[in-house]
Amino acid sequence: MISLLIQLFMTFGLLSLLAVGGGTAVLPEMQIVLNEQFQIDHMKFVEVYSIGQLAPGPNMMMVIVFGFQLAGLAGALTVLLSFFLPSSILCLTVGRIWVRIGESPWRRAVQNALEPISIGLMCSGVYSVAKAAINGPISIGLALAVLAALLFSRANPVILILGSGFVGGALMYFTSFT
Repeated sequence: MISLLIQLFMTFGLLSLLAVGGGTAVLPEMQIVLNEQFQIDHMKFVEVYSIGQLAPGPNMMMVIVFGFQLAGLAGALTVLLSFFLPSSILCLTVGRIWVRIGESPWRRAVQNALEPISIGLMCSGVYSVAKAAINGPISIGLALAVLAALLFSRANPVILILGSGFVGGALMYFTSFT
């Protein structure tokens, strides 16, 4: 049990430090690591990620669920600390240095370099979740409908998620499609 907690601490601590641009940036790596080291398949990952999107608070709180599934309450606490503490300390430290640097050209250059990297990492996170979740005609149709609703209306994303979940569940129940 102790070795599992150490492995969880090291894994999620590293993921924490790699989360440039937010937690979504490490979703592809998290998905791979959880599958290879802890045998959590891609569909289980998507299910837990979906719950994290609906739950109040930061969506990356979903990592606690993985810790709980793997090692109970001790695993949940280990993952909570290892995923949020290192990046918080790093942000606090870098933030203080960032303020001291002021508006120097070096600071602007670093910021300009990190912006597209962050966007690219977040897009890769969305792609990895979509690749695992979109697995048939119903999920393709729902994904496109939700995308259109998000792009062309001011619909509440929570309503879209709940509605598409209900519609998808009903369609899968009443048809033979998956």
